[in-house]
Amino acid sequence: MATEKTDVSSMELDDQITTDPKFSINVLQLLKSAQMQHGLRFGDYTRYRRYCTARLRRLYKSLKFTHGRGKYAKKSVTASTVTEVRFLHLVLYTAERAWSHAMEKRQLPDGPNARQRSYLIGRLRKAVKWATLFAELCAIKGDSRTSLEAEAYASFMKGNLLFEQDQNWDVALKSFKSARVVYEELGKYGDLDNQVLCRERVEELEPSIRYCLHKIGESNLQASELVHIGEIEGPALDLFKAKLEAVMAEARTQQAASMTEFHWLGHRFPISNAKTRVSILKAQELEKELNDRMEGALPAEKRLAVFDKIFAAYNEARGSIRSDLATAGSSENIKDDLSGLDKAIGAVLLQRTIERNQLLVSIAKSKLSKAQNEKVTKPEELVRLFDLLLQNTSDLSDLLSSGRDRKEEEVALIEECEIKELIFRAERCFFLAKSYSSAGKRTEAYSLFSFARSLAENALKKLRSATSRDQVTIKELETLYNNCRSNSCIEHAMGIMEHEKAPEDLSKKISTVSISGTDRKAEKFLIEKLDSYESAVGDSSTKVAPRIAAYQPSFQAIARSPIVLDLAYNSIDFPSIDNRMKQDKKGFISRLWR
Repeated sequence: MATEKTDVSSMELDDQITTDPKFSINVLQLLKSAQMQHGLRFGDYTRYRRYCTARLRRLYKSLKFTHGRGKYAKKSVTASTVTEVRFLHLVLYTAERAWSHAMEKRQLPDGPNARQRSYLIGRLRKAVKWATLFAELCAIKGDSRTSLEAEAYASFMKGNLLFEQDQNWDVALKSFKSARVVYEELGKYGDLDNQVLCRERVEELEPSIRYCLHKIGESNLQASELVHIGEIEGPALDLFKAKLEAVMAEARTQQAASMTEFHWLGHRFPISNAKTRVSILKAQELEKELNDRMEGALPAEKRLAVFDKIFAAYNEARGSIRSDLATAGSSENIKDDLSGLDKAIGAVLLQRTIERNQLLVSIAKSKLSKAQNEKVTKPEELVRLFDLLLQNTSDLSDLLSSGRDRKEEEVALIEECEIKELIFRAERCFFLAKSYSSAGKRTEAYSLFSFARSLAENALKKLRSATSRDQVTIKELETLYNNCRSNSCIEHAMGIMEHEKAPEDLSKKISTVSISGTDRKAEKFLIEKLDSYESAVGDSSTKVAPRIAAYQPSFQAIARSPIVLDLAYNSIDFPSIDNRMKQDKKGFISRLWR
């Protein structure tokens, strides 16, 4: 009898196991789509946190899992509670809400203070707690793939917490590595979109792993090289980038202690302000990064972003210098040093501005020809860019000429500015001629091409006679000279052809003219010929107003009511009605005043 009961109980248990459903969640794909659609595409963690809160409210209501109506009654999610997949979503989005709240505090303008950082770490602990619960529930209620993804997600959250706490780097490294291993394996299976997402997450985890190795001491990575490992974009890297910026600022502060002078064109300017030193050192590191990379290694958009960072650093340094000048007092030596340093920083800023505008010119030139899904650059846009370059070169030349005792380096830079100004004028004239040519103005285009050729020739002579010859610039000028010559010949020929063809066109037009005007075909408006597929705009080469509809509308005759004129009124004698009118009765006193 006992054996029969045990057999029945085992059979019921087997039935329960087989009928217990296994839920499937594509965790990475679900989170990635939610993050990209609700703020994290632009780094807006506040918006994403609000979305998680609203999503949780909807889940609680739809599952009827609210925590009481008046008094709060806590309801915990356990394995027995999970009867459908939305309970797992509930736990997952709670972890996401805590994580996004922590990242929101991390993105404060001046960085989190001690109290805010303590709150930030508390939210990360909450995220780790819910992510661990999610992994445990998925291990029981989810299929194998869901369980693996949940384990990777929990490891990633744990690594983020330790990363922010600056402790247990070996445990953080182990967490990041375990998450990477899972995503590497998951990236080999499934559909193509899922494989791409897994590979992206592996790439996002790599900088954090390398940083942990650096902190442990198992990597030969220098502090100055850390900036290169955070170039991948993604929400998983925002915490790493914030940590990296703090480390780089600390490294710059230590390095700035040994920086006492700023060298510029043979001059040495002492730097006493620590903030100024840190800003200049940051700008110099960015310049070194820009120069160390090869031309094609760094995309143009990233180079422009580096230039923006350089400008921000130098402007911050100039702000510190000018505040020191305001508080310098009556000490002439200190004022002279600060004024010279301000001039040097301003000159370097102008040089980098010229380099940035030249980069913009090269980008615009590459888009002159038509390409798929790209906006074609007009010659007028290049003319505006060369106007900016001419203004920058003139400002730099004026700034260099303002000093009294010039050194050889300053004189050489002034000569270089003069040559650059000639080159920029020649290129500006060339593209201005291009714009006139596209407008069909042959005479102006021919004159401008000829003038641009003479400017390019003068620039070539000066550049060949200079001490430092840039062969790349010489080749570019020779190409410009040849282009000016060929285009001037083309414009000359086109002008002659149009001049010869003009009488024929005029005679054709005159032959069609009719004195009476009866032969002229009345052109209809678009609103009158909607059934026929004819253009109402006309040919693009002719300047004719489009005939859409007549405005103002023409007058039309309409029927109206007749006008009745009463001619007999003035000839009728009407009887008097004075006796019917009411007469005013007057008293004795009123009669006296008559």
